[in-house]
Amino acid sequence: MKITFSSLQWMVFILAGSLVAPIAIGDAFGMTQAETADLLQRSFLIIGVSAILQVLFGHKLPINEGPAGLWWGVFTVYAGIVASGALTASDGLQQLTAGMLISGVLFFLLGAFRIINSIRALFTPLVTGTYLILLVSQLSGSFIKGMLGIGYLQENADAKVAIASLFILVLSIVLGKSRVKWLRSYSILISLILGWGLFKLLNLTKETVHSNEIFALPELLAWGIPQLSAGTVLTSLFVGMLLLTNMVASINVVEKAYESENQDYKHINYNRSSIMMGLNTWIAGLFSAVASVPISGASGFILTTKMFSRLAFIMGNALIILISFFPPLTFFFAGIPAPVGYATIFLPFSSMIGLAFKEYKNALKSETNLFIISTSLMVGIGSLFIPAAALKEWPNIIVTLLSNGLIMGMLTCMALEQFFKRKKLRPNQ
Repeated sequence: MKITFSSLQWMVFILAGSLVAPIAIGDAFGMTQAETADLLQRSFLIIGVSAILQVLFGHKLPINEGPAGLWWGVFTVYAGIVASGALTASDGLQQLTAGMLISGVLFFLLGAFRIINSIRALFTPLVTGTYLILLVSQLSGSFIKGMLGIGYLQENADAKVAIASLFILVLSIVLGKSRVKWLRSYSILISLILGWGLFKLLNLTKETVHSNEIFALPELLAWGIPQLSAGTVLTSLFVGMLLLTNMVASINVVEKAYESENQDYKHINYNRSSIMMGLNTWIAGLFSAVASVPISGASGFILTTKMFSRLAFIMGNALIILISFFPPLTFFFAGIPAPVGYATIFLPFSSMIGLAFKEYKNALKSETNLFIISTSLMVGIGSLFIPAAALKEWPNIIVTLLSNGLIMGMLTCMALEQFFKRKKLRPNQ
């Protein structure tokens, strides 16, 4: 029974964090409701398969996969190009498919030639702490807007939605901090079920889309044959390198969560993880969806629920794969109100700030480290406020970098830390 409820809770947590990207991309490319539903179906398959491949053959940690924010950003950039008339929607999607296949090859080669350990050496406590704070900063806007109901049933904030979301948030915090172990362990599942019921009761749910098919296999190359272009090749290689740092950071964070709870989890193979990520990116490209990446939020989920079981994690992802074969189930779970999802997983994500402070704990005594942290956070958080329209005339590669505060801050932190380390060593040479 414990494994069953744990599996369901993993499934709920993964679904709550994976619904937004496919729906937003469908809207950006002007897809019909049916096309967006098909994209959602393929996305469920990909995140489930990707997570199971990683936990069995890659890093072997229970880290859920979700649509990569960087790829989501690239899709948004291409949607802007399509809207300008410089590219058709079908051509844009086919070029993006080719881009994911190229990135997949890059991940595979870097893992096969054992280069990832060199990248991992860059992830010091300063970089990991900065990464976590910027990640929460980047997501916090979506969480607060979502809980206020902005863009849910209306464009402006919705008082009724906001009050209901606040109730769910308080409930999830009370349950998550409860002294009763089973309430604490299943706080996310209980909060989501009660929250969804509350939204139904208050008539705050959207109309559910229905499917005429009971069973359907996700379509292969639904967007057509991949198209190569010079811009796509450069962008995909650049995004691939950035996603590698994202992958290493996520694994590193969850690994530390295990260490903080004295869980014995050694021999994490980052090169093997890169190979699996390459395979997962290929699967995403072939099934015409957004490539996935390990999600750092798993660390907050694990620390909140104290669920360290790999079996429950595998079963939770198996349920998501099963859902992807049954369109009625896909549409049913896609009907989870976004504000309920945000309120339910608010605590696991906010708890990552605590992990960041633990990383910074011994570093704050140094003036140099304080300078690195403050500068990196200034650059990263500042980049979050650059209007997308202000960069539309710039090359795709530059737009991808400047529009992602997480990557900007993390790269700044890495560069400054390495600079000061080399500067410190120079007099001794």
